[in-house]
Amino acid sequence: MFPVWGTSPLLYAVVLLILLVVGWRWLPGAVRGVAVVIEVLLVLLLMPLGAWALSRVVLARLPPASACTAPAPHTVVVLSAGVSHYPVGVEDFAALNHLSLQRLFTGVALWRTLPDARLVLSGGGYQRIPDAVVLAKLAEQMGVPAADVEIEDRSRNTWQNAQFVAALSPPVPQRIWLVTSALHMPRALGAFRAWGFEPCARPSALQETRLHFGLRSFIPESHAVLTSTVALHELFGAVEYAGLTRWHARHPAGSQTP
Repeated sequence: MFPVWGTSPLLYAVVLLILLVVGWRWLPGAVRGVAVVIEVLLVLLLMPLGAWALSRVVLARLPPASACTAPAPHTVVVLSAGVSHYPVGVEDFAALNHLSLQRLFTGVALWRTLPDARLVLSGGGYQRIPDAVVLAKLAEQMGVPAADVEIEDRSRNTWQNAQFVAALSPPVPQRIWLVTSALHMPRALGAFRAWGFEPCARPSALQETRLHFGLRSFIPESHAVLTSTVALHELFGAVEYAGLTRWHARHPAGSQTP
């Protein structure tokens, strides 16, 4: 899977601009024209309007709330989105990035509405202290009893989230509430379905994908760059996970990747 920074439109806009400036006189006219069009499209993705349009492509695959039929699941699975720095202890809550916090807050709020619910926190990450361990400690600080929290702390990507949650003991029920960021949700749903779950979507940060139209919609800004980067990451990831799903269907006892 491409790293998130590898799908940054800002990165490619800068690289292409440098190539155009340096090689303009040697490029054939047709190549110049195509490169300029691509550069314009990349710059558009740096603006709120372009980022919003691209995010619509991803969110079009998000199921409506009515898609979760009764009875409602009683297990809430929250996926970590990583950390902003290595945690120095299990209570280093400032290490969690804002997406992880949004997902946890959404998951805990949902858990509170479900009597006798089970809260599963998934995310190993690349640190000495797994993401899920820090999330679990914060969930306890928010009033979730430790007995109601279960940790999956081996996964390093979305596919492994589903794979290792499916391997937990006692087994997690097939019908679950899946909590993750709105843009990440379509790919996460596909991964969990591939591993035998029947997930109901509870997206977080959906409000961040809305557009407040105005002059600022045409001015490049950091939040638009981030939204476009994540949306492109999810679109490329959806293609990769479609292949993984087909392979997994043929090799259900296999490992993470072909």
